Amino acid sequence: MTVDIRYAVRVGSYVAKQKLKRNKHFPIVLELEPLFACNLACTGCGKIQHPASVLKQRMTVEDAIAAVEECGAPVVAIAGGEPLMHPKLHEIVAELVKRKKFVLLCTNGLLLPKKIDNFTPSPYFTWIVHIDGLRERHDLVTDRQGTFDQAIEAIKLAQSKGFTVGTNSTFFNNDSPQDVIDVLDHLNDVVGVDQMQISPAYAYEKAPDQDHFLGVEETRAMFSKAFAGGNRKKWRLNHSPIFLDFLEGKTELDCTAWGIPSYSLFGWQRPCYLMNDGYASTYKELVEETDWDAYGRGKDPRCENCMAHCGYEPSAVLATTSSLRESIRAAVS
Repeated sequence: MTVDIRYAVRVGSYVAKQKLKRNKHFPIVLELEPLFACNLACTGCGKIQHPASVLKQRMTVEDAIAAVEECGAPVVAIAGGEPLMHPKLHEIVAELVKRKKFVLLCTNGLLLPKKIDNFTPSPYFTWIVHIDGLRERHDLVTDRQGTFDQAIEAIKLAQSKGFTVGTNSTFFNNDSPQDVIDVLDHLNDVVGVDQMQISPAYAYEKAPDQDHFLGVEETRAMFSKAFAGGNRKKWRLNHSPIFLDFLEGKTELDCTAWGIPSYSLFGWQRPCYLMNDGYASTYKELVEETDWDAYGRGKDPRCENCMAHCGYEPSAVLATTSSLRESIRAAVS
């Protein structure tokens, strides 16, 4: 496992301050979607199902920065759509880095070679390239041949220019534990990425493929087998030990969707970027007028099979920072 020390200290101190202030709901990571357009039509995502008029829209730099300032999260994950299709994305990133926000730019990597010179390496900036399996599997998920090789070449290019590079891999019920092992071994040992993130696929309602999302028991079975034999310790996974325990079914967590709020062209999305129960016009409205206790397994049927990071990674962070034992385990893992 690997978690950047600067990142861990900043997030840990931020959470501690929020608890001292007795804030019940506070953001840890802002999911910023400055556009919905994409240059791929991945089977597990439905962002490009929006009307053409929406897909043409781009969030202004001013609105993006205002959203970050409004909520105050120390980490900003920029997603989409494909963020690199935004003509002023580098300006947004530069402004956030200037404010010492940790920026995770999530991309499929196809436009990275063309756009990379617009960006500057920084300890506050990380490329997160989506890799959903090895060559055949990744190309199947993205519905286009050659995308795996292009993504790997993009990673190598970014590494050669001194950037921190991570990956994000989503797994479905037609993936096996060996598939998980194979792709993480490849990214860890062959490609040598700095960090890896993993997530079970959530049943996103607009996704073209509705048949291969993981249920809770399937998720637990997959990851407990994939993590066997000390694998999770050797991989440079950018997750807390508690979240990995959760994926294996070794511990339970409550959903804290408020920990990763989502801001897009439509406003602040309720309750998370995977579900759409309307939008708030301000972050204050989102926090104060959303019934957070109504979401999670056993509360909302849409949440029954969700073990996604947007609901449960913040829960793991809170559990880690609340326990000296878990804080030590996270530091030495």
